[in-house]
Amino acid sequence: MPDFDDPRWARRVAAALLLIRVLVGWVFVSEGIQKFLFPELLGVGRFARIGIPAPQVLAPFVGTVEILCGSLVLLGLFTRYATIPLLGVISVAIATTKVPTLAASGLWTMLHEARTDFSMVFGLVFLLIAGAGSLALDARRGRSS
Repeated sequence: MPDFDDPRWARRVAAALLLIRVLVGWVFVSEGIQKFLFPELLGVGRFARIGIPAPQVLAPFVGTVEILCGSLVLLGLFTRYATIPLLGVISVAIATTKVPTLAASGLWTMLHEARTDFSMVFGLVFLLIAGAGSLALDARRGRSS
């Protein structure tokens, strides 16, 4: 049984939260940047191909949300608030890309293609519940948001 009063435990928890923030934050920042770098493949073109309305508006909007909120998660600044729009983004991604894959190709293909999406959902929910930890700008502000 861990000794929760041991300062080493607090350092381990802080390090673990930092790792989760890096895992989740860099995926969203990277994906957001790629929507601008490769618009036909991952941005406007992809949004149009999967039937998202107004792709010329929504792709840059989603890319910007991913970059801004992903950066906030990386920094540990307003972390809990930043997870909420990212949960919306990933939910739409699952609904528009993974649910059709499930219908067309079955469960195992969908699970293979959705592994990152589901990992991001669980990481975001974890950060929404736990907050950013003591190695975050939120902690320096004296808040757990």
